[in-house]
Amino acid sequence: MKVGVGGNGKDIRAVWFENGVVRMIDQRRLPNDLTIADLRTYEEVASAIRIMTVRGAPSIGAAAAYGMCLAALREENIEKAAKLIKSARPTANDLFYAVDHMLSELKNGTDPVKAADGYAQITVDKCVKIGEYGNSLIRSGDILMTHCNAGALATVDVGTALAPMRKAWSDEKNIFVYVSETRPRLQGMQLTAWELSQEGIPHAIIADGASGHFMKKGVSMVIVGADRIAANGDFANKIGTYGKAVIAHELGIPFYVAAPVSTFDFGTATGDDIIIEDRPEEEITMIGSMRIAPVSSRALNPSFDVTPARYVTSFITEKGILAPSEIEKMR
Repeated sequence: MKVGVGGNGKDIRAVWFENGVVRMIDQRRLPNDLTIADLRTYEEVASAIRIMTVRGAPSIGAAAAYGMCLAALREENIEKAAKLIKSARPTANDLFYAVDHMLSELKNGTDPVKAADGYAQITVDKCVKIGEYGNSLIRSGDILMTHCNAGALATVDVGTALAPMRKAWSDEKNIFVYVSETRPRLQGMQLTAWELSQEGIPHAIIADGASGHFMKKGVSMVIVGADRIAANGDFANKIGTYGKAVIAHELGIPFYVAAPVSTFDFGTATGDDIIIEDRPEEEITMIGSMRIAPVSSRALNPSFDVTPARYVTSFITEKGILAPSEIEKMR
């Protein structure tokens, strides 16, 4: 992704391996500070995934792969490392996919760094293809809407939901993007808007509750990412996605889900089987160190919601654009 560093633009990935260290952009510090976190043990990688230093299912998967790489290089128990890393977040399927991939590669004697770098590069290559397929849906003059962050930060590089937008903009299509803030962690306002700003793509941040208002005024399509997609096409994404899908369906607006095949979990039959992560209530009741809710009030903070497949127009994958009824092709 393009970022401004010291007044100059440079390309950087969300997570990578350098000189025996896992390096990643600390997404908690954006948009004000571009800080690189250095992680030297698989335990530190698991913690970074848990506390959301790294976010987005594909980037979490790449971080997990590098965590397994560290365990192997330090000649530690890779089964123990796999168990700890998998426990860091319960919903994103890429996390489990990446750990199992690395376990297989390491047991087959593949060099740990080569295996992890290969996994990360495959993720980026998939995103490039998602961008190409998704771009075919976008016309110059289109007004787009997205939710949460499914850009380069979430996917090592390029993005899933943002990949078609990046490609459309590079093809000189005139587009505009509504970016919902994404309460309570503000991934849309702090991360997606930051990425679009770095690329110079026209956009505006909107409150989550304003999505229906702007869709009614005129939106060409909604493109979101996903953290886990069940075998029947139901999918989990950041809380607030379900509401957008229902409104888009009501208004006849195409609703697309951009995700690599690794996000599909054919062992999960329907959305009812997806574990939804409940995060600390302080993410809602606090801003920094200041409490903004009454002390006596509790808060409920599900990190994801599940959108039924019937609201999905198509899935944009590296294998093409597929209707929910066609996802069996990706087994």
